[in-house]
Amino acid sequence: MTILQTIPERMTAISISAPGGPEVLTPVHHDVPRIGETDVLIRVAAAGVNGPDLSQRRGQYAPPPGASPLPGLEVAGEIAAVGSAVDGFAVGDEVMALTNGGGYAEYVAVPAGQVLPLPTFWSMEEAAALPECWFTVTQTLVMRAGLEPGMSVLVHGAAGGVGGAAVSIAAALGAWPIAVVSSPRKAAYARALGAAEIIDRTREDLVEHALALTGDRGVDRVVDLLGGETAAKNIAACARGGHIVQVSTLAGGTAEVPLRQMMARDLTLSASTLRPQSPATKAAIARHIHEHLFVHLENRDFPRPRLTVLPLEEAPAAHRALEASDHFGKVVLLTAWGRREEI
Repeated sequence: MTILQTIPERMTAISISAPGGPEVLTPVHHDVPRIGETDVLIRVAAAGVNGPDLSQRRGQYAPPPGASPLPGLEVAGEIAAVGSAVDGFAVGDEVMALTNGGGYAEYVAVPAGQVLPLPTFWSMEEAAALPECWFTVTQTLVMRAGLEPGMSVLVHGAAGGVGGAAVSIAAALGAWPIAVVSSPRKAAYARALGAAEIIDRTREDLVEHALALTGDRGVDRVVDLLGGETAAKNIAACARGGHIVQVSTLAGGTAEVPLRQMMARDLTLSASTLRPQSPATKAAIARHIHEHLFVHLENRDFPRPRLTVLPLEEAPAAHRALEASDHFGKVVLLTAWGRREEI
Protein backbone atom coordinates (compact mmCIF):
# COMPACT_ATOMS: atom_id res chain seq x y z
CA MET A 1 0.00 0.00 0.00
CA THR A 2 1.11 3.55 -0.60
CA ILE A 3 1.54 6.04 2.21
CA LEU A 4 -1.27 8.55 2.27
CA GLN A 5 -0.16 12.07 1.40
CA THR A 6 -3.34 14.08 1.97
CA ILE A 7 -6.37 13.69 4.22
CA PRO A 8 -9.74 14.85 2.86
CA GLU A 9 -12.15 16.91 4.93
CA ARG A 10 -15.13 14.65 4.22
CA MET A 11 -15.61 10.89 3.99
CA THR A 12 -18.23 8.24 3.37
CA ALA A 13 -19.57 6.63 6.54
CA ILE A 14 -22.55 4.54 7.62
CA SER A 15 -24.99 6.23 9.97
CA ILE A 16 -27.92 4.83 11.95
CA SER A 17 -30.83 7.04 10.84
CA ALA A 18 -33.14 5.75 13.60
CA PRO A 19 -33.41 2.62 15.74
CA GLY A 20 -34.70 -0.26 13.69
CA GLY A 21 -33.87 -2.98 11.20
CA PRO A 22 -30.89 -3.17 8.84
CA GLU A 23 -32.54 -0.70 6.47
CA VAL A 24 -31.77 2.17 8.89
CA LEU A 25 -28.06 1.87 8.08
CA THR A 26 -27.50 4.75 5.68
CA PRO A 27 -24.41 5.93 3.75
CA VAL A 28 -23.69 9.58 4.56
CA HIS A 29 -21.02 12.20 3.92
CA HIS A 30 -19.35 12.91 7.24
CA ASP A 31 -16.47 15.03 8.50
CA VAL A 32 -13.21 13.12 8.82
CA PRO A 33 -12.69 12.85 12.61
CA ARG A 34 -10.11 14.99 14.34
CA ILE A 35 -7.55 13.27 16.55
CA GLY A 36 -6.24 14.12 19.98
CA GLU A 37 -2.61 14.02 21.00
CA THR A 38 -2.83 10.35 22.07
CA ASP A 39 -4.84 9.18 19.04
CA VAL A 40 -4.11 7.94 15.56
CA LEU A 41 -6.22 8.45 12.45
CA ILE A 42 -6.68 5.25 10.46
CA ARG A 43 -7.61 5.16 6.80
CA VAL A 44 -9.96 2.19 6.90
CA ALA A 45 -9.62 -0.65 4.41
CA ALA A 46 -11.94 -3.08 6.21
CA ALA A 47 -14.31 -2.96 9.18
CA GLY A 48 -15.60 -5.94 11.13
CA VAL A 49 -19.31 -6.36 11.91
CA ASN A 50 -20.23 -7.58 15.40
CA GLY A 51 -23.16 -8.32 17.65
CA PRO A 52 -22.90 -5.00 19.53
CA ASP A 53 -23.36 -3.21 16.18
CA LEU A 54 -26.69 -4.99 15.77
CA SER A 55 -27.73 -3.98 19.28
CA GLN A 56 -26.72 -0.37 18.66
CA ARG A 57 -28.70 -0.32 15.42
CA ARG A 58 -31.78 -1.62 17.27
CA GLY A 59 -31.45 1.12 19.89
CA GLN A 60 -30.44 -1.31 22.64
CA TYR A 61 -26.76 -0.40 23.10
CA ALA A 62 -26.04 3.31 23.26
CA PRO A 63 -22.44 4.45 22.69
CA PRO A 64 -20.62 5.49 25.87
CA PRO A 65 -20.19 9.23 26.49
CA GLY A 66 -17.66 10.73 24.10
CA ALA A 67 -17.69 7.77 21.69
CA SER A 68 -18.57 8.12 18.02
CA PRO A 69 -22.29 7.60 17.30
CA LEU A 70 -21.34 5.79 14.09
CA PRO A 71 -21.32 1.97 14.30
CA GLY A 72 -18.22 -0.17 13.93
CA LEU A 73 -15.91 -1.44 16.67
CA GLU A 74 -12.96 -2.93 14.76
CA VAL A 75 -10.97 -2.01 11.66
CA ALA A 76 -7.83 -2.67 9.70
CA GLY A 77 -6.12 -0.10 7.55
CA GLU A 78 -3.25 2.34 7.31
CA ILE A 79 -2.30 5.11 9.73
CA ALA A 80 -2.98 8.47 8.09
CA ALA A 81 -1.97 10.74 10.99
CA VAL A 82 -0.60 10.41 14.53
CA GLY A 83 -1.12 12.56 17.60
CA SER A 84 1.76 14.55 19.04
CA ALA A 85 2.10 12.27 22.08
CA VAL A 86 1.98 8.96 20.18
CA ASP A 87 5.07 6.76 20.13
CA GLY A 88 5.48 3.50 18.25
CA PHE A 89 3.32 4.26 15.22
CA ALA A 90 3.96 6.31 12.11
CA VAL A 91 2.05 7.44 9.05
CA GLY A 92 1.86 4.55 6.60
CA ASP A 93 1.93 1.76 9.19
CA GLU A 94 -0.51 -1.04 8.46
CA VAL A 95 -2.56 -1.78 11.58
CA MET A 96 -5.67 -3.31 13.09
CA ALA A 97 -7.53 -1.63 15.93
CA LEU A 98 -10.34 -1.82 18.44
CA THR A 99 -12.33 1.38 17.94
CA ASN A 100 -14.73 3.19 20.25
CA GLY A 101 -17.24 3.38 17.42
CA GLY A 102 -17.01 4.89 13.96
CA GLY A 103 -15.46 1.92 12.22
CA TYR A 104 -18.04 1.84 9.41
CA ALA A 105 -16.28 4.71 7.67
CA GLU A 106 -13.36 5.62 5.45
CA TYR A 107 -11.45 7.12 8.40
CA VAL A 108 -11.63 6.55 12.14
CA ALA A 109 -9.85 8.12 15.12
CA VAL A 110 -8.61 5.58 17.65
CA PRO A 111 -6.65 5.87 20.92
CA ALA A 112 -3.15 4.64 20.10
CA GLY A 113 -3.27 2.14 22.97
CA GLN A 114 -5.97 0.19 21.14
CA VAL A 115 -3.97 -0.24 17.94
CA LEU A 116 -1.93 -3.31 16.99
CA PRO A 117 0.30 -4.00 13.98
CA LEU A 118 -1.17 -5.90 11.07
CA PRO A 119 -0.05 -9.51 11.58
CA THR A 120 2.30 -10.86 8.94
CA PHE A 121 0.53 -12.99 6.31
CA TRP A 122 -2.90 -11.52 7.20
CA SER A 123 -4.91 -9.48 4.70
CA MET A 124 -6.68 -6.33 5.83
CA GLU A 125 -10.08 -8.02 5.60
CA GLU A 126 -8.89 -10.96 7.70
CA ALA A 127 -7.29 -8.71 10.32
CA ALA A 128 -10.40 -6.52 10.56
CA ALA A 129 -12.26 -9.57 11.89
CA LEU A 130 -9.97 -9.91 14.92
CA PRO A 131 -9.88 -6.99 17.39
CA GLU A 132 -13.38 -6.88 18.91
CA CYS A 133 -13.51 -10.63 19.52
CA TRP A 134 -9.87 -11.05 20.50
CA PHE A 135 -10.01 -8.15 22.97
CA THR A 136 -13.21 -9.62 24.45
CA VAL A 137 -11.81 -13.13 24.89
CA THR A 138 -8.43 -11.90 26.11
CA GLN A 139 -10.01 -9.69 28.75
CA THR A 140 -12.50 -12.25 30.03
CA LEU A 141 -11.18 -15.76 29.48
CA VAL A 142 -7.43 -15.15 29.52
CA MET A 143 -6.79 -12.23 31.86
CA ARG A 144 -9.78 -12.42 34.21
CA ALA A 145 -10.51 -16.16 34.28
CA GLY A 146 -6.82 -17.10 34.19
CA LEU A 147 -6.86 -19.61 31.34
CA GLU A 148 -3.93 -21.99 31.59
CA PRO A 149 -2.54 -24.80 29.42
CA GLY A 150 -4.33 -28.10 29.91
CA MET A 151 -7.63 -26.56 31.05
CA SER A 152 -10.85 -27.70 29.40
CA VAL A 153 -12.93 -24.84 27.99
CA LEU A 154 -16.59 -25.17 27.03
CA VAL A 155 -17.31 -22.59 24.32
CA HIS A 156 -20.87 -21.73 23.38
CA GLY A 157 -21.48 -20.23 19.95
CA ALA A 158 -18.15 -21.66 18.88
CA ALA A 159 -18.74 -20.96 15.19
CA GLY A 160 -19.44 -17.26 15.76
CA GLY A 161 -17.08 -14.33 16.17
CA VAL A 162 -16.43 -14.37 19.92
CA GLY A 163 -16.88 -18.13 20.22
CA GLY A 164 -14.54 -18.79 17.32
CA ALA A 165 -11.94 -16.48 18.83
CA ALA A 166 -12.27 -18.32 22.16
CA VAL A 167 -11.66 -21.66 20.44
CA SER A 168 -8.61 -20.35 18.56
CA ILE A 169 -7.08 -18.61 21.57
CA ALA A 170 -7.70 -21.54 23.91
CA ALA A 171 -6.10 -23.97 21.46
CA ALA A 172 -3.14 -21.65 20.88
CA LEU A 173 -2.52 -21.41 24.64
CA GLY A 174 -2.53 -25.17 25.10
CA ALA A 175 -6.02 -25.49 26.55
CA TRP A 176 -8.64 -28.03 25.44
CA PRO A 177 -11.58 -26.30 23.70
CA ILE A 178 -14.95 -28.08 23.57
CA ALA A 179 -17.07 -26.35 20.95
CA VAL A 180 -20.85 -26.10 21.31
CA VAL A 181 -22.50 -25.73 17.89
CA SER A 182 -25.84 -26.31 16.16
CA SER A 183 -25.01 -27.92 12.80
CA PRO A 184 -22.44 -30.17 11.09
CA ARG A 185 -21.12 -27.24 9.03
CA LYS A 186 -20.53 -25.22 12.18
CA ALA A 187 -18.91 -28.25 13.80
CA ALA A 188 -16.47 -28.59 10.91
CA TYR A 189 -15.63 -24.89 11.13
CA ALA A 190 -15.03 -25.07 14.88
CA ARG A 191 -12.72 -28.06 14.30
CA ALA A 192 -10.78 -26.01 11.75
CA LEU A 193 -10.33 -23.26 14.35
CA GLY A 194 -8.83 -25.71 16.83
CA ALA A 195 -11.70 -27.32 18.73
CA ALA A 196 -10.68 -30.60 20.32
CA GLU A 197 -14.24 -31.86 20.83
CA ILE A 198 -17.70 -30.96 19.58
CA ILE A 199 -21.11 -30.89 21.27
CA ASP A 200 -24.08 -30.43 18.94
CA ARG A 201 -26.62 -28.76 21.21
CA THR A 202 -29.48 -29.69 18.87
CA ARG A 203 -28.85 -33.44 19.24
CA GLU A 204 -26.91 -33.96 22.47
CA ASP A 205 -27.41 -33.16 26.12
CA LEU A 206 -24.93 -30.43 26.92
CA VAL A 207 -24.25 -31.35 30.53
CA GLU A 208 -24.09 -35.11 30.00
CA HIS A 209 -21.73 -34.77 27.05
CA ALA A 210 -19.46 -32.25 28.79
CA LEU A 211 -19.17 -34.52 31.82
CA ALA A 212 -18.55 -37.58 29.64
CA LEU A 213 -15.77 -35.79 27.75
CA THR A 214 -14.07 -34.83 31.02
CA GLY A 215 -14.43 -38.18 32.81
CA ASP A 216 -17.24 -36.75 35.00
CA ARG A 217 -14.87 -34.09 36.33
CA GLY A 218 -16.51 -31.20 34.52
CA VAL A 219 -15.01 -28.35 32.54
CA ASP A 220 -12.58 -25.81 33.97
CA ARG A 221 -13.78 -22.76 32.06
CA VAL A 222 -16.94 -21.78 30.18
CA VAL A 223 -17.41 -19.01 27.63
CA ASP A 224 -21.15 -18.27 27.43
CA LEU A 225 -22.89 -15.92 25.00
CA LEU A 226 -26.42 -17.15 25.70
CA GLY A 227 -27.45 -16.67 29.32
CA GLY A 228 -31.03 -17.57 30.21
CA GLU A 229 -31.53 -21.28 30.79
CA THR A 230 -27.96 -22.01 29.74
CA ALA A 231 -26.63 -20.52 32.99
CA ALA A 232 -27.77 -23.46 35.12
CA LYS A 233 -26.43 -25.93 32.55
CA ASN A 234 -23.03 -24.26 32.66
CA ILE A 235 -22.92 -24.62 36.43
CA ALA A 236 -23.87 -28.28 36.23
CA ALA A 237 -21.13 -28.88 33.65
CA CYS A 238 -18.35 -27.19 35.66
CA ALA A 239 -15.54 -28.82 37.57
CA ARG A 240 -14.75 -27.74 41.11
CA GLY A 241 -13.04 -24.36 40.97
CA GLY A 242 -14.48 -23.67 37.53
CA HIS A 243 -15.00 -20.19 36.12
CA ILE A 244 -17.88 -19.17 33.83
CA VAL A 245 -17.31 -16.12 31.65
CA GLN A 246 -20.53 -14.36 30.56
CA VAL A 247 -19.89 -12.17 27.52
CA SER A 248 -23.43 -11.85 26.12
CA THR A 249 -27.04 -12.82 26.87
CA LEU A 250 -28.45 -13.72 23.45
CA ALA A 251 -30.93 -16.21 24.93
CA GLY A 252 -32.02 -14.19 27.95
CA GLY A 253 -30.76 -11.55 30.34
CA THR A 254 -32.07 -13.20 33.50
CA ALA A 255 -31.53 -16.70 34.87
CA GLU A 256 -32.26 -18.92 37.86
CA VAL A 257 -28.83 -19.73 39.29
CA PRO A 258 -28.34 -22.67 41.72
CA LEU A 259 -26.27 -20.78 44.26
CA ARG A 260 -25.74 -23.72 46.62
CA GLN A 261 -24.33 -25.75 43.75
CA MET A 262 -21.98 -22.89 42.90
CA MET A 263 -20.86 -22.66 46.51
CA ALA A 264 -20.35 -26.40 46.86
CA ARG A 265 -18.15 -26.45 43.76
CA ASP A 266 -16.31 -23.19 44.49
CA LEU A 267 -17.39 -21.71 41.16
CA THR A 268 -16.91 -18.21 39.81
CA LEU A 269 -19.26 -16.40 37.44
CA SER A 270 -17.91 -13.18 35.95
CA ALA A 271 -19.50 -10.89 33.39
CA SER A 272 -18.54 -7.73 31.54
CA THR A 273 -18.92 -5.79 28.31
CA LEU A 274 -15.97 -4.40 26.39
CA ARG A 275 -17.13 -1.12 24.91
CA PRO A 276 -17.60 0.86 28.17
CA GLN A 277 -14.15 -0.13 29.48
CA SER A 278 -11.67 2.71 30.03
CA PRO A 279 -8.92 3.53 27.51
CA ALA A 280 -6.39 2.29 30.08
CA THR A 281 -8.14 -1.08 30.36
CA LYS A 282 -8.37 -1.47 26.59
CA ALA A 283 -4.71 -0.54 26.24
CA ALA A 284 -3.80 -3.16 28.83
CA ILE A 285 -5.70 -5.78 26.86
CA ALA A 286 -3.90 -4.73 23.68
CA ARG A 287 -0.53 -5.05 25.42
CA HIS A 288 -1.43 -8.53 26.63
CA ILE A 289 -2.39 -9.59 23.11
CA HIS A 290 0.83 -8.17 21.69
CA GLU A 291 3.07 -9.68 24.36
CA HIS A 292 1.45 -13.10 24.77
CA LEU A 293 -0.79 -13.92 21.81
CA PHE A 294 0.58 -12.06 18.82
CA VAL A 295 3.24 -14.71 18.23
CA HIS A 296 0.45 -17.13 17.31
CA LEU A 297 -1.05 -14.70 14.79
CA GLU A 298 2.40 -14.42 13.21
CA ASN A 299 2.31 -18.14 12.42
CA ARG A 300 1.46 -18.48 8.72
CA ASP A 301 -0.69 -21.54 9.46
CA PHE A 302 -2.79 -19.98 12.23
CA PRO A 303 -6.49 -20.57 11.37
CA ARG A 304 -8.34 -17.65 9.84
CA PRO A 305 -11.99 -16.84 10.51
CA ARG A 306 -14.45 -17.61 7.74
CA LEU A 307 -15.42 -14.31 6.15
CA THR A 308 -18.47 -12.87 4.44
CA VAL A 309 -17.15 -9.73 2.71
CA LEU A 310 -19.33 -6.89 1.42
CA PRO A 311 -18.79 -3.26 0.34
CA LEU A 312 -19.22 -0.62 3.05
CA GLU A 313 -22.32 0.72 1.33
CA GLU A 314 -23.97 -2.69 1.74
CA ALA A 315 -23.96 -2.51 5.53
CA PRO A 316 -27.67 -3.45 5.68
CA ALA A 317 -26.92 -6.71 3.85
CA ALA A 318 -24.00 -7.32 6.23
CA HIS A 319 -26.30 -7.02 9.26
CA ARG A 320 -28.84 -9.34 7.66
CA ALA A 321 -26.08 -11.88 7.05
CA LEU A 322 -24.93 -11.74 10.66
CA GLU A 323 -28.49 -12.11 11.94
CA ALA A 324 -29.18 -15.22 9.82
CA SER A 325 -29.53 -18.41 11.86
CA ASP A 326 -27.20 -20.35 9.57
CA HIS A 327 -24.42 -17.75 9.68
CA PHE A 328 -21.01 -18.65 11.02
CA GLY A 329 -17.65 -16.90 10.97
CA LYS A 330 -17.36 -13.14 10.63
CA VAL A 331 -18.78 -10.40 8.39
CA VAL A 332 -16.48 -7.67 7.08
CA LEU A 333 -17.15 -4.44 5.18
CA LEU A 334 -14.65 -3.05 2.65
CA THR A 335 -14.30 0.63 1.89
CA ALA A 336 -13.78 1.81 -1.69
CA TRP A 337 -10.07 2.24 -0.93
CA GLY A 338 -9.92 -1.20 0.62
CA ARG A 339 -11.49 -2.74 -2.48
CA ARG A 340 -8.89 -1.08 -4.73
CA GLU A 341 -5.89 -2.10 -2.67
CA GLU A 342 -4.32 -5.52 -2.81
CA ILE A 343 -5.21 -6.61 0.70
